[in-house]
Amino acid sequence: MSRASSFSLRGRKALVVIKDERDASIVRRQFERLGIDSITWRAGAAPDVSPDVALIDDEFLPLAQPAQRTLLGRCPVIALLGTETPSRLKLVFDLDPAAFLVKPLRSAGIYAALVMAFERNERNNELKQQVVKLEQRLRSRRVVLAAVLQVMHSHALPEPAAFTLIRKAAMEQRKTIEELSAEITARGLLPRIAG
Repeated sequence: MSRASSFSLRGRKALVVIKDERDASIVRRQFERLGIDSITWRAGAAPDVSPDVALIDDEFLPLAQPAQRTLLGRCPVIALLGTETPSRLKLVFDLDPAAFLVKPLRSAGIYAALVMAFERNERNNELKQQVVKLEQRLRSRRVVLAAVLQVMHSHALPEPAAFTLIRKAAMEQRKTIEELSAEITARGLLPRIAG
C-alpha cells in the first residue's frame, strides 16, 4: 500500500481553529487554491469528519476537553503563534506540533507548513511502527534465549549447537524459531538430537 504524497494536498480535510477572522480568511482562500476542504471548529461541537491536519491558534490553548485532544491525536497539528512567551510556547509544545506559522498570517508559507506537517507525521508513524517491531523482536529474543538455555541444559550442548538444533527443528516443523522457542519454554517440548 503506497502512502499519499505529502506534496499532494487536493481532497484533504483541515480543521481550522483560528480566532482572528482576517487570518481565517487567508487560510480558507489558500486552502481553496490547494484543493483542501476546511472544517471550521465550533467550541463544544465535534466535527462530523476526521481531519487530515489541524491548524490551531495559540489563543485557543490549552485545549482542555478530552474530546478535543482525542481529535487532534489522529492528525498532524500546525500551531499558529501570536506571541513567543515561554508559557505560550509550552502550551504549543503540549500539542506536539508538526509545523508552525507566525501570526499575522500571510498566504506565503501555508503550503510549506502543510507539506512539512504531513511529512513529519508520516515519518513519526513509520518510526512508531519500527519501535513496535523492535520491541517485539526484543521480547522474542528473550524467548529464544530461554529456549536455547533449556536445550543446552537438557542435552548438555554448547550454545551454538543448541541454537542450531532449534533452528533445524523449526525448519522441519515449518515454524519460526520464535514460535518453536515459545513452545520449548512453555511446554518443555525439546527437539531431539539426530543421531
